[in-house]
Amino acid sequence: MDTESEVRTAALHEQIDAASQRFDDTAAQRDEVTRRRAVSASDVVDTEEQILARADRLLVTGEVPAQAVIELGRHDPMDSIGSLERVIGFANELQAANFLTRGARAAAAVARISLADNGREVPMGTGSMVSPQLLLTNNHVLPTPAAAESVVVEFRAEVGIDNVPNATVRYRLAPADFFVTDKHLDYTVVRVAPGPDGVAPGTTFGWNPLIAKPGKIVIGEAMNVVGHPSGRLKEISIRHNRLDLQLDDFLHYASDTEPGNSGSPVFNDQWEIVALHHAGVPKKDDKGRVLRKDGKLWQSGDGDDAIDWIANEGTRVSVLLHDLGSRQFDAAQRALLDELGLAAIAPATTKAVPHQVPAAESLVHGLRGRSSAFGGRRSVLFLHGRGQQGRDPVELRRNWTAGLNKGLTLAGLSPIDPADVFFPFYGDQLIESMDTREAVDTGPELYETLVAEAAHWAGMPDTDELPAERELFGGFGAVVLGRLHDQLSWIAARSGLDSALIGAIFKDVAAYLDNERVRKSVLDTVLTDIPTEGELILVSHSLGTVVALDLLTQLPRELNVRLLVTAGSPLGLDGVYRKLLSGGPSRPERVGEWLNTWYAGDPIAIGCPLRQTWGPDLRELPVENPKERAHDIAEYLAHAAVAATIGHTLSA
Repeated sequence: MDTESEVRTAALHEQIDAASQRFDDTAAQRDEVTRRRAVSASDVVDTEEQILARADRLLVTGEVPAQAVIELGRHDPMDSIGSLERVIGFANELQAANFLTRGARAAAAVARISLADNGREVPMGTGSMVSPQLLLTNNHVLPTPAAAESVVVEFRAEVGIDNVPNATVRYRLAPADFFVTDKHLDYTVVRVAPGPDGVAPGTTFGWNPLIAKPGKIVIGEAMNVVGHPSGRLKEISIRHNRLDLQLDDFLHYASDTEPGNSGSPVFNDQWEIVALHHAGVPKKDDKGRVLRKDGKLWQSGDGDDAIDWIANEGTRVSVLLHDLGSRQFDAAQRALLDELGLAAIAPATTKAVPHQVPAAESLVHGLRGRSSAFGGRRSVLFLHGRGQQGRDPVELRRNWTAGLNKGLTLAGLSPIDPADVFFPFYGDQLIESMDTREAVDTGPELYETLVAEAAHWAGMPDTDELPAERELFGGFGAVVLGRLHDQLSWIAARSGLDSALIGAIFKDVAAYLDNERVRKSVLDTVLTDIPTEGELILVSHSLGTVVALDLLTQLPRELNVRLLVTAGSPLGLDGVYRKLLSGGPSRPERVGEWLNTWYAGDPIAIGCPLRQTWGPDLRELPVENPKERAHDIAEYLAHAAVAATIGHTLSA
């Protein structure tokens, strides 16, 4: 173990030397930042491009109160950059009351990595979940698959609210399934093996999504670091931390970090990961010798915690994701990588991709649940939404079940086995039937109607009202609001989803409703993988909620629908419910209980709550999802109240 430990120490010091060299090489840039701060009214200083991107992200995600925007509109319209700097400064000065709870949620996904050898465990770094199954840390912490196999990962290695250490939850890594590393950027992404219960760690402890888009932070903004300094229990550094300089691949920042924080996620004040911490910059004398905190020369026997660290360096998340996205993966690895979500796709690669139509003989079919499940008299059926073509139904069913099991655990109920769930799969059939009937990229009239109605629900003013709004904000408004002429951009600006994804979802909903051949193809496919009798708990999402309402008119009479769950549903839009087989918003008589769950930031659920249209005889459950996963079914099902409704119906 000593040899392996020495190798890691040497690798760390190699990274420290590289970071120190970059720090020395950028002295002139830091001097320029200092000069600009001296003449500016704000500590926030950066390039115009960075300032614009940051202000846009803060405003679009709703992180700046509307009153602040109105006040800023009164400033000199010619000083748009100065106004935007004040927006960012305002966002840094005051935090909403949920700042701490959001931070606690982010910190829960951070774990201690320890080297295990002959019954001994030596803490060596930090890692964090960035998807349900993938963990991010440094290359110098886990440089090889063999190194990854030799460690344990501990969650909840922290003190609880009563200041007593928690019992930790331990996992091993599975580098044979997924392992990617890069020495220059000093990152490693590796799969964490499920626990004894078969549940992925991210399902239990959550994960912090990686976001490729720019605008997450600018020079002068606060930064927060969560990790295990020197192997101690988890600590959070949230005081006197700020970004000092942005390099092409790295960020330099002031923060109180120590050895063991290697691999820690570095967050902005919105608890989005902006960097992967990997090295500190030590203070040196005029001969280039490292100094201790007491001013004396540092010796190797003093330990790294004795060094006087003057700066820190982390790898930029956007650069890390670009490198990750440039690599080749097999199908199983790609499926794991897909769990990072759409936000992790670099902007340069988010072009519209034509629908790939599978050959009829290669269409993937759905999955049936075990007939003996739930006492043999009840069945659970998951009905997915659009965009699933080419996906593996087994993996999709597992992901849905993982989200539900997290919610069941939070509700104190027993988890379920994915193999017990019916999972009809129509993803390939939807695309195949759409392509044979019409060009899906042109957009039918119903599609335009749905988008216009959604934009209206989102509060988009009439076109002739927008110039006055721009005039109020002057040059500032031209930057922030000018693009909102477009309806999809307006909807996207009030949600956590990209406008292209929103448009794609509405386009598929329109194609299903407006083309009887598409509708029949989807329903026929679903009907081949449903139970034929007993009690049914039908859980649907997105386009699947529309299919579910039509499906209710086609189910066998012997099937009793005890519970209908609709999540992230567009059923509140007039253009949707008037096209259903039922002919309008009439509550299905064959449904016992109806639970509709929605998040205000989910643009597809923009017509919710449904009671105002569908009547009072349904239960509305608004929830709060992470903005970057506003429409994610696993997030919906992971809420305890949603899962408890399903669990109690199963056990009743």
